[in-house]
Amino acid sequence: MKSKIIFLFIAFLSTITIAQSKVGTIDSDYIVGIMPEAKIVVDISQKYGARLDSSFSIKVKGFQSKVEDFKKNEKTLGPIAKKTTVAEISALENDIKKYQQNGQKLMQLKQDELMRPLYKKLSEAIKVVAKAGNYTQILTVSGNQFAYIDDKFDITDLVIKNLGIVIPQPKK
Repeated sequence: MKSKIIFLFIAFLSTITIAQSKVGTIDSDYIVGIMPEAKIVVDISQKYGARLDSSFSIKVKGFQSKVEDFKKNEKTLGPIAKKTTVAEISALENDIKKYQQNGQKLMQLKQDELMRPLYKKLSEAIKVVAKAGNYTQILTVSGNQFAYIDDKFDITDLVIKNLGIVIPQPKK
């Protein structure tokens, strides 16, 4: 009877040991930041932003010239012409505000579109490293608050090596 209990106890302990999970951490923002493709994304984003800014500048200049013309001719305009011009200026101002809001949204969408392949590549590398290291969970350290993380479970360097990225040396 004792041997059966001891056997069941050992079987129970081995099941608990096998069922334990292995958790690792990764600094995904760091990896994406040092990926060679990230520089290309930044360049494309800046060029796209410059195009949006130039269109915005043209709209602002048109608005400013309309306001200046109104200020110069305000005394000579009749009440109906004043009302019409003020309405045009107000419409232009609203148009500029909408354009600015849309520009910010367009910029965010473009950056998301450009970054998606980088995160997909990173995700695939994480899967390879996690499976090779028998990890059941990988947590990102950026954006999360951890009280303590043991560095031996950080797979950031392993994923960087898997992606074939050279780790930049700190500048002195």
